[in-house]
Amino acid sequence: MSTWNRVLDAAEIRSPHLRSDFTRQRKLVRRYRPQHYVATRLLLPSALVPHVVVATAFMHHTDNLLDSGPRRARSGAFDRWNEEVREALGTGHSTHPLIRPLLHAVRAHPCLASHVEEFLDGARTDLNFTGFATEADYQRYIDRYSLPAFMVIAGLLAPTADPDDYRSACRSYIDGSQRLDFVNDLSEDLGDGRLAIPLDAMERHGVTRTDLEHGRDTAEVRALLHELLGQARRTLASSRVITQLVPPAHRPLARTLIAVEERTADAAIGKGAALLAGPARPPVPTMIALLLGEYRRAWSLRRAAVRPT
Repeated sequence: MSTWNRVLDAAEIRSPHLRSDFTRQRKLVRRYRPQHYVATRLLLPSALVPHVVVATAFMHHTDNLLDSGPRRARSGAFDRWNEEVREALGTGHSTHPLIRPLLHAVRAHPCLASHVEEFLDGARTDLNFTGFATEADYQRYIDRYSLPAFMVIAGLLAPTADPDDYRSACRSYIDGSQRLDFVNDLSEDLGDGRLAIPLDAMERHGVTRTDLEHGRDTAEVRALLHELLGQARRTLASSRVITQLVPPAHRPLARTLIAVEERTADAAIGKGAALLAGPARPPVPTMIALLLGEYRRAWSLRRAAVRPT
């Protein structure tokens, strides 16, 4: 029996059709989010893995609808998807190969339904995104889109945590992570005509969009990037409380998610204005060592859980 079949058994996914659905989504996630998939497989209890995988697949599919093609076409595609998902949540039935396993995950983890609905409620925030005039605009984007999106997956990790404390900690994480992404991906975003840095921060440092588009390595540009990345790094550090709010078996993955972002922020800070030519990535040996260390912790927890008393 393959290890994936054992994972499906652990999650009590018995129906051949559902096993096929989950396996299809697993192949997709493994292809477009390989690092996330490997961390999920290695660090989470087997019974939770298929549900996190299908939540990730749902997020990716929705993001693709929001990001691909002309805006009018994207809007129509999202409207149809939104209606189909909500109808399925209401009836408990669907013929869609992604929604079927999502419904199974909802039955296993009822909190997932409200997270999916909240994410869909705010999805048009990303669809209609044109940039941020102020830091306050950025923070509204976090509340309306980034946090609900993250909670689709994060909600599966903490069924016993105080909801308000956990959501607050998750908000700190996604605030730091999203700001880091927007700065680290500047070269790609500018190439696509997208700028996700608040204009008031640029004005404060005397930096123009042209400076960024032309990759100008000036004192002003360096100061802007250093400020934004420093904000991201500090916010990520404050999110470490997440690891105390999730069950012990989920802490290796939570620590890994935060540590990967912190190390990426460190690499971006070190790269400076060169970010305008391409994103920073942490050293591969550092990432391997991090994952192996957390895998050993996860393995020890599993062994302790099955050890006879």
